[in-house]
Amino acid sequence: MTRPLPRGGAFLLACIAGTAIANNYAVQPALTTVAADIGVPDSVIGLVPTAALAGCMTGFALLLPLTDRLAPNRLVAAQLTALTAALTLAAAATGASVLLAAYLLIGATASVAAQASSIAGRHASPGCRATAVATVAAGMSAGILLSRLAGGTLTDVIGWRRMLLVFAALALLAAIAAATLLPNQRPHVDHSYRAALTSLPPLLREFPQLRRAVVVGGLWYFAFNLIWVALTLALAEPPHSLDPTTIGLYSLAGLLGLAVLPLTGRLTDRHTPTTVITTCMPAAAAGTALLATGLNTPPTITLGLALFDAGCFAAQAANMSRIIALDPRRSGSLTSVYLVLYFSTGAVGTALAAPLLNTLGWQGTTLTALAALLLAAVLGRSGTRRSQGKSTDGTGGHLVPRSQT
Repeated sequence: MTRPLPRGGAFLLACIAGTAIANNYAVQPALTTVAADIGVPDSVIGLVPTAALAGCMTGFALLLPLTDRLAPNRLVAAQLTALTAALTLAAAATGASVLLAAYLLIGATASVAAQASSIAGRHASPGCRATAVATVAAGMSAGILLSRLAGGTLTDVIGWRRMLLVFAALALLAAIAAATLLPNQRPHVDHSYRAALTSLPPLLREFPQLRRAVVVGGLWYFAFNLIWVALTLALAEPPHSLDPTTIGLYSLAGLLGLAVLPLTGRLTDRHTPTTVITTCMPAAAAGTALLATGLNTPPTITLGLALFDAGCFAAQAANMSRIIALDPRRSGSLTSVYLVLYFSTGAVGTALAAPLLNTLGWQGTTLTALAALLLAAVLGRSGTRRSQGKSTDGTGGHLVPRSQT
């Protein structure tokens, strides 16, 4: 039997997730400072965020399945310790090659944030899985939203190298807390790690709901990246010509998403993930429609971003709880498949932002995102109609593989 999390365990995992994932973004406001310090052109230093993303996706593919094999306290502590070492290496870098290698490692070890979500869902008390997953999602979202602000401020005060060492110290403290407080129960496994990796692609065939979760989640993450990258580009250009600090302040609109996540978890436990998702998508679409009216009115932009972020954040938390519920014993492997494809689709949105903005303008770009969100809502609703009954854990639909039905 799976041992439940200790009191405050979900909050601890949320802090770990936020602390870890923040390291993928904290250096971004300091990139020009780093480039000047180590003597490389901006075109080279711009590869640092790419290295972090590539490392993170590698971690999702290769490290997340370890959640199904190793005790949470040992696994999380080991990855956070490796993250500490990678951050220390980055802080000591004197050239681009070492810095990029360090950020590949930082991204890979920061994927412990996704492991925290899987662990929370597996070890949550009965009937509280979605609440635990939403708590971790709130911590992860806070880390993403606040990381750039913290990284930029610390760089201004103590320099970029010491800023990285501060984040390394936080990762080390989180490693100690994980080793001490998280469950030490090792999951029962009857196959090798290599077999676990080769079994990942067939999971899409085995679990129809995983396929649906990938498609629906990928659509809103495509829209999320498309909107945020295009917004940054559009606000930096005439006639707006806003500075990076002012543009960064718009990210605080995402705080509404953090506020709704605990409620999202409770509603998902009470109803179904699909119900929550099909409610959130219209909210995100409404926010996108507000953004499509233009960028000349800051209150409208802020309200639009708040609705857009809240809808996407809440839907993601519900989707993750649905995936974990498919088979909690293999939650790490299921989450690995989902997140690799989810981030890959998001990367497409990032890559298309500039070309669409140049070709279709701001309004055309936002309408493209709106179409993706509406399609996600339609596909999610069709999934509700096809599902019959509820599962025993209250997550709704058929939660067993096709081969077992």
